[in-house]
Amino acid sequence: MPRFFDYLTAALEEGQPFALGIISGIKGSSPQKKGAKALFFADGRIEGTLGGGCLEAEIQDRARRALATQIPATFDLVLDHDFGWDDGLICGGKVCGVILPNAAQVGSIWQKLAQLDETVTWGVRKDFSIDWVQKPEEEGWIYKETVLPPCALWIAGSGHVAQAVAPLAQRVDFEVTVFDDRPALANTRNFPATTQFRVDAWEKLLEESMTKRPAFGLIVTRGHQHDALVLRNWVKRPFIFLGMIGSRRKRRLIFSEFIEQGIASNDDLSRVACPVGLDIASHSVPEIGVSIVAQLIQERAERVFHEKRQGRGAPVAALANPSA
Repeated sequence: MPRFFDYLTAALEEGQPFALGIISGIKGSSPQKKGAKALFFADGRIEGTLGGGCLEAEIQDRARRALATQIPATFDLVLDHDFGWDDGLICGGKVCGVILPNAAQVGSIWQKLAQLDETVTWGVRKDFSIDWVQKPEEEGWIYKETVLPPCALWIAGSGHVAQAVAPLAQRVDFEVTVFDDRPALANTRNFPATTQFRVDAWEKLLEESMTKRPAFGLIVTRGHQHDALVLRNWVKRPFIFLGMIGSRRKRRLIFSEFIEQGIASNDDLSRVACPVGLDIASHSVPEIGVSIVAQLIQERAERVFHEKRQGRGAPVAALANPSA
């Protein structure tokens, strides 16, 4: 699934006039968070969203006028009874933001953000110009945003669970690499075309160097022995999050063996989520895939984006391998 900045580069290639709308701040309840963005085209199309309903309709109308005049504008809307009664939008919060009909003028910025391989910060100055932010403490900005490249997700195994997880993970902005020794499974017939593959003997696969970007690991091979083989290597690597499929019994047996043989310490193994996935009473493979990706999103929010959780799901009681 494209990142928002992909929509911007596509709009530049189309050559169609558009205005960029950004929510630069919220207070209280609102349909979208700070940083929500949308492109408003002269023909009425919208890419992205600022919350939908009457809020987005109001901003779209202002964007149409900004496109016609080529004059940037700010908005400051209170989502009260009067504003949103007809559409049921009575959140009671306050939303402010900016509309930029001049966004197409900085194509090089959007190109870099769409192909990002390092963390950068960009922003909108008070004069509505768009530029890179060199000093975070610098004043004079209406809006500033720090953008990280997609987190990496390494999946060991290419079976049914991996095939369920990969497309969902890519839709929520993970860059997926699948590792397996079975070329008949680890290919684009079973995975999205944007998936990266490492196919070789496991001994060679486990020599792969870590990516420099934040990385998540998921172990879902075809059996306990292969899971343990991968875990033996990956448990020592600096993954932001490492999960392994299986039951509590499997966890106990493998972890006990690792400790007894001096392969890993209690501290090492405490970082491994096994069983992996949030407890959503999942049974089918697609449901298991959803539960795992939900946990990846949750862990990324806290560990990479440092967002506070409003409640935390418990680990799934048992997500066993087909051979369990």
